[in-house]
Amino acid sequence: MQALFDQSAFAPCPTPFNLAAHVLAAADDHADKIALAVLSATGAEEWSYAQLKQAVLGTGTGLLQRGYKPGDILLMRLGNTVDFPIAYLGAIAVGLIPVPTSSMLTEAEVAKMIAQLSPRAVLRDPEVACPAGVETVTTADLAAMRNLPQAAYEMGDPNRLAYIIYTSGTSGTPRAVMHAHRAIWARQMMHQGWYGLQPTDRLLHAGAFNWTFTLGTGLMDPWSVGATALIPAEGVAMDHLPHLLKQHDATLFAAAPGVYRKILQSQDQLDLPTLRHGLAAGEKLSEAIRAAWASATGGKAIYEAYGMSECSTFISSSPDHPATDGALGQPQTGRRIALRNEDGTVNVGEEGEICVHETDPGLMLGYFGAEDATKARFRDGWFLTGDHGVMRADGQIDYAGRGDDMMNAGGYRVSPLEVEAALSGLPGVTALGVTDVEVKADTKLIVAFYSSPEPIDKAFLSDFASERLARYKQPRDWVHLPVLPTNPNGKLSRKALKSLYPVKA
Repeated sequence: MQALFDQSAFAPCPTPFNLAAHVLAAADDHADKIALAVLSATGAEEWSYAQLKQAVLGTGTGLLQRGYKPGDILLMRLGNTVDFPIAYLGAIAVGLIPVPTSSMLTEAEVAKMIAQLSPRAVLRDPEVACPAGVETVTTADLAAMRNLPQAAYEMGDPNRLAYIIYTSGTSGTPRAVMHAHRAIWARQMMHQGWYGLQPTDRLLHAGAFNWTFTLGTGLMDPWSVGATALIPAEGVAMDHLPHLLKQHDATLFAAAPGVYRKILQSQDQLDLPTLRHGLAAGEKLSEAIRAAWASATGGKAIYEAYGMSECSTFISSSPDHPATDGALGQPQTGRRIALRNEDGTVNVGEEGEICVHETDPGLMLGYFGAEDATKARFRDGWFLTGDHGVMRADGQIDYAGRGDDMMNAGGYRVSPLEVEAALSGLPGVTALGVTDVEVKADTKLIVAFYSSPEPIDKAFLSDFASERLARYKQPRDWVHLPVLPTNPNGKLSRKALKSLYPVKA
């Protein structure tokens, strides 16, 4: 029996189509219902569906009035505020191409994106790092657009480019991933294949507005079915999240595994009467966290999903199909997934690379400006994820790790090559290698190992990194070694580095 899961029959995306129109299709029928509540310790900023649709389409009008035309790229340098999803959908509604980015990126990192994309303009919060010299639309400009007459949706081929997101590539160069309008249509596979999502749900996502996990799971998906999205305001402490879940009658909770871990570190009993279950993605959920959450909540489950920037999530556990014995889950209905090696699809029970068929409607269009890199991710009609797994006879998949050295920092995938490249030129350093190290159960840190004639002050090293890397990519510790370990071919062995970290008991 081959390790192939084929339930690819799925209603094709209609045409003409627009991603934003799909997300807001329920807005008129639920005009007075709360679409979004931004939660703080003192209350909530609420947006009805009517207000949300007006703000989105008014923003679309405003962007067109500034002379931007369908196909123009708009780089988003916005903070953790409601400006982010409104601008994102407003741009897509009128055929512009938004590029959401993390506000944690440094000016140097953003400069590389601008050089690659040549955006028509930058949508910018003045408090967020961004190089000068590019036309700017400020948050004040965006806010003034919201009450303009509503733009008409720019309808068209569902396969046309809708938005671009960045992922940390295995080559060390962040890749600009191009997605089509049809990507939102494919996300319907997650509604029952992962969430158990219903129009009556109130989904609280613990992430920031400008994280793609939040943008999809926390906002776009609930809105596309007429549910309510709940997002903590900037600055809300993680240990306050259980209070918000209870106070605002959340039925679903979505977060990276690290958020669950931090909540459980401060509270071993949680009273969440309306919560049906939790959702986790971004990194592998440990059985310890899953068990501790069930114990603290009186048996409530966490359903895990696996995916990536190029295809969002496509393997998951769900209320209808819970994972068993630590498995990731199974491919969502509508997917065609196989575990393969260079000879083709492996057998059930054998390890192979997790692959997605090229016909998947949620799969990327390709990497912007990198045709060769795009081709390298495909073989014989399959997209190669770089992650390995083992498929069981019942279709569930056990995660077997990555086929490369990619790191995970709080749910963000980070390439060690990108970090090493940014740290090249460190004064006095003769060799450097970066990897993530598990310092205690379910806690990993990015650590830089370096050789130099003498140990270098860690504060100096950290300051150097902070000028070149977003906070989540920066090493949290530095280890001086006489020489870095290599494999028989003379290449750096990151696996050997992990065992050299002096973990304290």
